[in-house]
Amino acid sequence: MDRQEKQLRNWKAVAATFAAITFLLALVLVIAGVKNIIGSVTGKPVETQAPTAASSETEITESAVPSEETEITETTEAEEVDMLSLWTAGAESKEALVAYIESVTDENSPDYIPVEDRIAVFDMDGTILCETDPYYFDHCLLVYRVLEDPEYKDKASTFEKDVATRLQAKFDGDKNVEVSMIEHGQAVAMAFAGMTIEEFEDYVEMFKNQPAPGYNGMTRGEAFYKPMIQVIDYLQANDFTVYIVSGTDRLIVRGLIKDSVDIPRNQIIGSDELLVATNQGATDGMEYTFTSQDKLVTGGEFIIKTLDMNKVTAIMTEIGIQPVLSFGNSTGDSAMANFTITNNKYKSLAFMLCCDDLVRENGNTSKADKMRDLCEENNWIPVSMRDDWTTIYGDGVTRK
Repeated sequence: MDRQEKQLRNWKAVAATFAAITFLLALVLVIAGVKNIIGSVTGKPVETQAPTAASSETEITESAVPSEETEITETTEAEEVDMLSLWTAGAESKEALVAYIESVTDENSPDYIPVEDRIAVFDMDGTILCETDPYYFDHCLLVYRVLEDPEYKDKASTFEKDVATRLQAKFDGDKNVEVSMIEHGQAVAMAFAGMTIEEFEDYVEMFKNQPAPGYNGMTRGEAFYKPMIQVIDYLQANDFTVYIVSGTDRLIVRGLIKDSVDIPRNQIIGSDELLVATNQGATDGMEYTFTSQDKLVTGGEFIIKTLDMNKVTAIMTEIGIQPVLSFGNSTGDSAMANFTITNNKYKSLAFMLCCDDLVRENGNTSKADKMRDLCEENNWIPVSMRDDWTTIYGDGVTRK
């Protein structure tokens, strides 16, 4: 065979190979097109290659499921840590609360509590709010109203002035002066008589915007303990219904927590004063009907101080369910704490704040030590404001 014939045969072989490859590629494209058409008609994708059993199991057991579970677990734990980020890592009170919440919200746990029974009650002064600057918020409010407010001080009664003057003496350090809680409640009711609920709350809001006298960088209304606000948010995120049960007048509490604490108005329990219609006069409520000409106003009479056993009575009257969590700071909260953890059908805890921070707060070592003793005696959980919290009021706030 001559050279030209060999070259011709080689070129024919190359051409045949190229034609075969082209045909195979075209065939693959045609098959893929048909599968796409079938998939578009049936709505189901057509796999070009079925996964083997081994590859399928590996994909499910080693990739999809574990990664999703890990992601969920890690997100949950991160959220919990973040929600209580102002609490010291490893603090016993924090660990007790977190362990409790994890237990009672787990449907597979013997401690599980249905959502409708997850009730938590909080005292306000000294528990979520600065208690003494220089004294209780509602005491300072009364002194301002009666002795300083240019629009009212000349209208105040002798009784109101006497109570407010004695309170001012206590503010100034006179330890021989006494003012009972009942006297204070009566004076508040008289000093704000005739105001609508909105006017009363607006007055409280005006007063709370004044600078906190004992602190730099904070108003009276900003004096909430940030770690405790985190607790409230944490409980609500776990489907707890949170109530404030305070010895402070209910209307004052409403005005004070407005825009600061995310608790609905109907979950505020406090001391009460008489409410009447503007045209009711001295007529008993059983004999008077509210009319379109009326407004609801404060009646000038004190009804009840919600402290000690009165807190328990108010809880069952207004909530009707025994709480499973209680937070307080003083002996005035003892009854509420003991009621929460006594003969409760659910796992329950009571926490008590110990005012042991002498740098960031108006602490009192003696009171803090007594509270720790009471916690041990009553099986309450102590919370150290000094050791368990990384901050109290946040950056930029210092004591004068």
